[in-house]
Amino acid sequence: MHYRTIIDTRPDIGFFEVHAENYMGAGGPPHRFLEVIRADYALSVHGVGLSIGSSQALDREHLARLQRVVARYEPGLVSEHLAWSTHNGMFLSDLLPLPYTRDTLARVCAHVDEVQAALGQTILIENPATYVRFADSALEETEFLAELARRTGCGLLLDVANVVVSATNHGVSPQAYVDAFPIERVEEIHLAGFSEERCKGQAPLLIDDHGSAVHADVWSLYERALSRGAVAPSLIEWDNRVPEWPVLLGEAQRAEILLRDWAMQRTAQGSVHAASLG
Repeated sequence: MHYRTIIDTRPDIGFFEVHAENYMGAGGPPHRFLEVIRADYALSVHGVGLSIGSSQALDREHLARLQRVVARYEPGLVSEHLAWSTHNGMFLSDLLPLPYTRDTLARVCAHVDEVQAALGQTILIENPATYVRFADSALEETEFLAELARRTGCGLLLDVANVVVSATNHGVSPQAYVDAFPIERVEEIHLAGFSEERCKGQAPLLIDDHGSAVHADVWSLYERALSRGAVAPSLIEWDNRVPEWPVLLGEAQRAEILLRDWAMQRTAQGSVHAASLG
């Protein structure tokens, strides 16, 4: 939506992120504009359709298309969701949750290994926004992600908005989740807004819709993650009801200021993670 403004004004921004699936065609305007932007900025490629948590084999054609996107744009980061979205060749247009069991862990590890081998680089796995949980889960989500990273060598994408959404929906503490998260594996952070639905007499249900400014609770939790050492490239996700460019830029600049301040504090303490894709 704002590609022309970005190309014309060259804003002082560390990196941009695109959905891989939007660039799996061979050519056309999307590629032309992204090539111009990529010449001046670092890039992160974020997949939404690989279905890495599927109980079935990965779609080899989809993986090949992702491989071509990565080879074409050489992104600094490549990420996917801890979720599934396909079954028997059908795409379900949603990121669905997994039971956190040892069997699921083994399957997801195998899929991550397959993707990393195909791409020739490590990928990041994002914690999901969820609305239901499985009764037979034997591991906490943070334990599952930590073990996944340990076994495969993958990094993690900490979506702070997803933490707020999931924790609120399940009646648990988002602060406790961040405190238990394997921060040392975080290589990117997502920030976003969410919507709220209320039914009479029931607790609110939060929806991860990326359609509003970053919520105050997300900013607060972001600072908590930064204080724990998650000083990593941070992205504002705003996919629906996208505002005018100055509003979006202001959100990005707010994140950058917080990130820089915490990076300086960590540097002063003698420990800091890389906070730039460049």
